[in-house]
Amino acid sequence: MTGIGAVLSVSPVIPVLVLDGSLDPVELAETLVDAGLPVIEITLRTPDALDAIKAMAGVEGAIVGAGTVLDEAQLAKAIEAGADFIVSPGLTHPLALAARDTGVAFLPGVATASEILRGIDLGLAHFKFFPAEAAGGPKALAALSAPFSNVRFCPTGGITEASAPNWLALASVACVGGSWIVPAGETDLGEVKARARRAAALARPA
Repeated sequence: MTGIGAVLSVSPVIPVLVLDGSLDPVELAETLVDAGLPVIEITLRTPDALDAIKAMAGVEGAIVGAGTVLDEAQLAKAIEAGADFIVSPGLTHPLALAARDTGVAFLPGVATASEILRGIDLGLAHFKFFPAEAAGGPKALAALSAPFSNVRFCPTGGITEASAPNWLALASVACVGGSWIVPAGETDLGEVKARARRAAALARPA
């Protein structure tokens, strides 16, 4: 699992986690893998995020990424913690070049055609469409995708279990990022597994 395209092809939904200590990271990763969602994004928004990445990276079958990576220092810390891929809310030359130099799978955020063009100039073909719902929803991404037939997206931001199929119906969408799998304050792994199994069963374009 080396390129970001391979990571995005594993399952239709990537759980986006903001860990607050409500759940044990290892048990959570085992639950998600068992339910069919092995690709997991842990956002660097909490003090325990890097430790959680390190712990989850040791779970068999888990493909663990660091999200909300804003700069080169965070990139280095995430890779040191064992992150298999890196997700950023935006696209900057310094971060993109640093990610390229390390060889880590990298998914930068975009919301405009100019940002996509900048990414293409840097050799990228996969992007996080963010913030997905606030940026116009599936109709906006469908229009934005039209000039870029070789580009694939992982929309993230405001997507729910009910709206995910609308995004996954787009040919340009490889998968979606979803925080609904593990909502804030969740303590019931049984509920997490049930949501994860439903998400894993969502269909994508052939």
